[in-house]
Amino acid sequence: MRLFTGIDLPVELNRSLARLVERLRPTARIKWSPPANFHITTKFIGEWPESRLAELVEVLRTIPPRPAVEIKVGGLGWFPNQRAPRVFWVGVDGGDALKELARETDQALQRLGIAVESKPFSPHLTLARIKEPTPLEKLHMTIAQLPAVDFGTFAADRFYLYLSERNAAGSVYTKLEEFKLSAR
Repeated sequence: MRLFTGIDLPVELNRSLARLVERLRPTARIKWSPPANFHITTKFIGEWPESRLAELVEVLRTIPPRPAVEIKVGGLGWFPNQRAPRVFWVGVDGGDALKELARETDQALQRLGIAVESKPFSPHLTLARIKEPTPLEKLHMTIAQLPAVDFGTFAADRFYLYLSERNAAGSVYTKLEEFKLSAR
């Protein structure tokens, strides 16, 4: 099982992101994320045996409760950079609270032998992936003409354990378990 933890989006935010993708889609032949896959990853776990799923869920339940995390969504960017992009994203700012959730998730899962992230946590919403060099001039021009991309804020009061399955059309994400951030 290929797993990760993440935060789901409010329906209206998801719709707004879908409208942005539909506006940008004709400008570049890249792998656009389907709206059903929009989320904020807090920890990529990778392959995990189904026989140990209950153990993983139990460890995730040990993450201390906290108030809902205020998350601001806006701005566009590229990983690793605009000249040689692999990922096109919308920015996410959850302040120290979101970083702390990611850090505590990392620490909890380390008890199961899952490696701690070596790179700093960089929250984002993936809009598209670029697998091979492709012309992006039209996309860049369209982005430059957009007003400031600001989707506002939302309060995340839970996170999920997701299953990621690949098929011919791409990846399908399924929520396996819900973890409320407030007292569980």
